Amino acid sequence: MKKFSRVSLTFTLLFSLLASTPFLPSTHAEENVPRKILTGWIPYYSMKTALPDVLNNVDLIKEVMPFWYTLKYNGKTKAPEITDLYAPANPSVPISVPLTALRNANLQIIPTITDGTSEGVLAGLLKSPTSRTQVVNAIMNLVRVNNYDGIDLDFEGFAFVDKNTTWKATAPLWTAFVKELSVALHAEEKLLSVTTPYVLNPADKQKGYYVYAWAAIADSIDKLRIMTYDYSPARVGPQGPITWVERTLQYAISIMPASKVFVGIPGYGRDWVTAVSGVCPANVANSVKVGAKAATFVMRDAQSLAATYGAIPTYNEQFGEVTFTYQKVYNGTTAGGLATTCTASRTAWYQDNRSWALRAALVTKYRIGGITAWTFGMEEPLAMEAIRTVAKSIAPDQVNVVTSVDKSEMSYGTPFTITGQLSIKDKSPIANLAVRVEGKSVGESTWRTLANAITNAEGNFEKSLILGKSTSIRVYSDATWDRSEGLSVEIPITISRQLNLSAPTTAKSGTEFQISGNVLPRSADAMVTLEKLTGKEWQSITESVLTDAQGNFVITVAPQNRGVYTLRTTVSEDANWAALTSQTFNIIIR
Repeated sequence: MKKFSRVSLTFTLLFSLLASTPFLPSTHAEENVPRKILTGWIPYYSMKTALPDVLNNVDLIKEVMPFWYTLKYNGKTKAPEITDLYAPANPSVPISVPLTALRNANLQIIPTITDGTSEGVLAGLLKSPTSRTQVVNAIMNLVRVNNYDGIDLDFEGFAFVDKNTTWKATAPLWTAFVKELSVALHAEEKLLSVTTPYVLNPADKQKGYYVYAWAAIADSIDKLRIMTYDYSPARVGPQGPITWVERTLQYAISIMPASKVFVGIPGYGRDWVTAVSGVCPANVANSVKVGAKAATFVMRDAQSLAATYGAIPTYNEQFGEVTFTYQKVYNGTTAGGLATTCTASRTAWYQDNRSWALRAALVTKYRIGGITAWTFGMEEPLAMEAIRTVAKSIAPDQVNVVTSVDKSEMSYGTPFTITGQLSIKDKSPIANLAVRVEGKSVGESTWRTLANAITNAEGNFEKSLILGKSTSIRVYSDATWDRSEGLSVEIPITISRQLNLSAPTTAKSGTEFQISGNVLPRSADAMVTLEKLTGKEWQSITESVLTDAQGNFVITVAPQNRGVYTLRTTVSEDANWAALTSQTFNIIIR
């Protein structure tokens, strides 16, 4: 992936607003809700444009890949480590700010890690089981510390830094690493995405970057993002001709489920020098010549670039891209200080809204996972609208979930019943649909499965549950190609402790007596106090006691005078439970 020059970012206020504001894209209530077919990268060096672009188009996006990390090898510790690229580029905006904004928009966050090592270093690390596990551990630590939804590997060094003579040896090392990382991530219910250049059918003469061994890693990864751009950056031509895109796509879906595959779309264009007349000034002599590295520009600037030089962009149907040619004059001085001028003929290629719509249509044609933009914030507004049009045309039926519980407040150990009905927009019930009852308690960041159920012919289900603590519950069904995910409103269920008592009905004056009991759920160190009603006030008549490991307690009461005593016990609140008071009871002191 090619990076543009860094921008000095001084936008703390902007980020603060993004983190606290619920972003809603421009919607058309009378139309279908778009299928979420768009993913893409948020680079550390262009947060000012990329993040707002994401948040303004969340109706199209389910997941994003923050482009914030790179893998390095620390020569002092002799170990791999992950370097944070975000913080140095955004010193005044803590990483928690964009993460909060993205999470508030209900987006999955799968950050990208690039290969920042030198030639052959990463391949060498993967060759050793010990250092390979060190790389896995470094990645897992990053995911855990930030509670990311997974990780995206963009290890391009194999393709563009290491020599292609190493690919045959590197491929099995890469495969072993992906498998090991996959096991670690999936054990914690995290996702593994890989981003690679194109690979073609090994039976073909042209095999592409086969070092990435798609067939060998297919079962281990959750997502494959294909860099279907930079088709030929060294020569004048399209970024990613549509026939070439389809060719690598067809190979990918032949070896893995199509739902795992994402096609890359570039938000930038390239601009080559094709001819030069005259002698160019010294300051541009190396860049303004035939064969020089192409200049880059972002899609949103393409029209103004063409208009500046009076060029008319033309859409090429064969490639599904736009091109224009223009002449640019360079004035200045030679290395010797003499005035000089040259005229360069330049040709630009880029993708526009029509190009993106054409590639978005591949989602429908092949039922793939979606398209992936490098990067958010580069595109012209019409390009995003083009994707939205395609996404609406293939929008899945919206699943409606209605749930209820027979009670929402209860003592520990008491069962309750949740019922639900799932239907689509026209109220038709969805039969034989697998649903999950999920829960999340205070202090938990992820939803856990409490129970599974299957809807009946009327789209209904019923499930009896017992909870161990207060929990918010919801009902969820997975998305399919034909239907959206189903998600109910959250229902808070309040669970209170249960207090069981054993007390005498009478006691002899001048003699101590005992009141025992237990607190459920069983736990140690719950503080229990015995109180007596005196007039209209409750007063403690003994020292408080603590429950033992089984939740049991015994209160020894000092000798009391004759009379009828109205008593109760209270269990003090703690970090997990509210205070609990027993029913009143009487003891006659004879």
